[in-house]
Amino acid sequence: MAIMNATTDTAMTYNLGGADQIPLGEGRMFHVGNRPVAVFRGRHGAVYATQAWCTHQEGPLADGLIGGSTLVCPLHQFRFNLDTGEPLGSDCSPLQIFPVSISDAGEILLSL
Repeated sequence: MAIMNATTDTAMTYNLGGADQIPLGEGRMFHVGNRPVAVFRGRHGAVYATQAWCTHQEGPLADGLIGGSTLVCPLHQFRFNLDTGEPLGSDCSPLQIFPVSISDAGEILLSL
């Protein structure tokens, strides 16, 4: 369950808990309010957040593979840049991405 940390005029920041709940190189789905969000933790420690479902055929992105800042959808192997949401090598729609970081305390902070 997400806990609200802060709010601004345009965004709310949610504490999703410890980053260690997502193994390096994997993703997990979180429900933030009534919005599903896929959060990934790269092997190099960076975190990324995108919409939960692929824009191609709604594959569950949290189950995809990541390498560097590239996400591979588990359904049809479509690839996306996790920094920008842009598709790589296909003409499907880009992913919606969200600002996310890890706090000094090691917790995932997501802004929506």
